[in-house]
Amino acid sequence: MALPHAESLYTVAEYLAFERSADERHEYLDGYLYAMAGESLNHNLICTNLVMALGARLRGTPCLLLSKDMKVRSSPLPQTSRFRKGLFSYPDLVIVCGEPLFHDAHRDVLLNPQVIIEVLSPSTEAFDRGSKFLRYQTWNSTLTDYVLVSQEAPIIEHFIRRDDGSWSYYVYQGLERQVSIASIGCMFRLADVYDHIVFPAEQDTLQDNEPS
Repeated sequence: MALPHAESLYTVAEYLAFERSADERHEYLDGYLYAMAGESLNHNLICTNLVMALGARLRGTPCLLLSKDMKVRSSPLPQTSRFRKGLFSYPDLVIVCGEPLFHDAHRDVLLNPQVIIEVLSPSTEAFDRGSKFLRYQTWNSTLTDYVLVSQEAPIIEHFIRRDDGSWSYYVYQGLERQVSIASIGCMFRLADVYDHIVFPAEQDTLQDNEPS
């Protein structure tokens, strides 16, 4: 995760007021703001491909596919105006089924995600796998599926919450594989997710073969 946007601590209320008027997006973790880095071309393409792959399959269902501009709160409800605990994040994709529940009347902070999908980046991968996932597990009881999508190779990891609260782990590698998210009745191919993607190793090969 990147360095904090500022050294001073923000309350949740101060963060939300700041964020709603800011030109850039910031995630919030226990009082600190973290500016979100710009996206690579592959990151952007993968997100777009996922929207197209999942959006068509969710049409006509009770589930909504929300973009990366929707915040998710992973913390208890702030009890005082000075409350500074918790995580407010911007997942790459969020799916909510049934009536969405929000932090306040602005309706821009979701409380009940069912599926969260993150496209991994070098600067955020450790956080996505570690503290962020732990916060999701602890505070988002509605979360049934957590999906991590690599930019480096055709690899998708899928965590599924079991009835006893533990998590199952599946990994899919290769463009011929398919991922099934049973909780929302969706299946999609890695070939669709990685359409038009040139992986770093392929890019290096292309550059090596260029005439000097």
